[in-house]
Amino acid sequence: MRIAILFAATVSLFAQGVKAPEKSAFDKATLEAYLRNVELWNPAVEVKIDNAKPSAEMPGLFEVGVHLSYKGASQDLRYFLSKDGKKIMKGDVYDVNQSPFQANLDKLKTAARPSFGPAAAPVTMVVFSDFQCPVCKEEATVLRQNVAAAFKDKVRVVFTDFPLEQIHPWAKQAAIAGRCVYKQDAAKFWDYFDWVYENQQNIGLDNFSSKFQTFAGDKGLDGMALGACVANKAAEQEVAAEMEEGRSLQIQATPTIFLNGRKLEGGVPWQTLETLINIELDHQAKMAEADKCCEVGIPKVVKQ
Repeated sequence: MRIAILFAATVSLFAQGVKAPEKSAFDKATLEAYLRNVELWNPAVEVKIDNAKPSAEMPGLFEVGVHLSYKGASQDLRYFLSKDGKKIMKGDVYDVNQSPFQANLDKLKTAARPSFGPAAAPVTMVVFSDFQCPVCKEEATVLRQNVAAAFKDKVRVVFTDFPLEQIHPWAKQAAIAGRCVYKQDAAKFWDYFDWVYENQQNIGLDNFSSKFQTFAGDKGLDGMALGACVANKAAEQEVAAEMEEGRSLQIQATPTIFLNGRKLEGGVPWQTLETLINIELDHQAKMAEADKCCEVGIPKVVKQ
């Protein structure tokens, strides 16, 4: 009789429907499976998930870092979780009292990097580029000719190395050589920049060193010192640091431009870039005017 009663109770529970235990995004396996389904990541992509922590930017939520890697490439993402672990959010966080691109600006470095244009220019363009990249070659012409001529006193262009080693075999060697030229004569880096892109089609891993020495001789640079610099690990470490900076900014393609922190991926046609620069210049002018609106000065009888 007791067995029959238990059996009847079990059947009754199943008939009513047994509620499955609720999942939580705080469980890393659950979160990974869910994100793989949402984001359609390739099954071969490796996923590493950090421990969730209270978000400093979004009080009341937790945030978790998700790190992807695939064939030498990597990407860092961030997701927000509700306190109960039921909801997952993805998106950018903005503070109305800061630039909408402040997170990028905090990571970008411009000191000790090749640049042209005034340091106090209202617009700074940080360009992550690859000397072997064909699209970078096209963008280089835009930067060196159009931007330099049209915005001479208003835009500062800063160059940063981001060689794509997986597909461009001599790009990192060219980046290291460029750092060495910059160290020896900062002004002549831009001669090197122009030379590499102009001769990109004729350069290969087998002939880069000899062509580089020819360039150095033509420009009056110390070829022996440059050779020693290229062989030294210091310049390579600097390029590696630039590449790490690019990865922290989730760069996926070259060229990538940061226009006062705004991320622009891939080649940007001159007409589009000109428009974006003018929009940013107008915005900066309005912000400067707004900042001056409430200044109190000491009145004088005669204006000076």
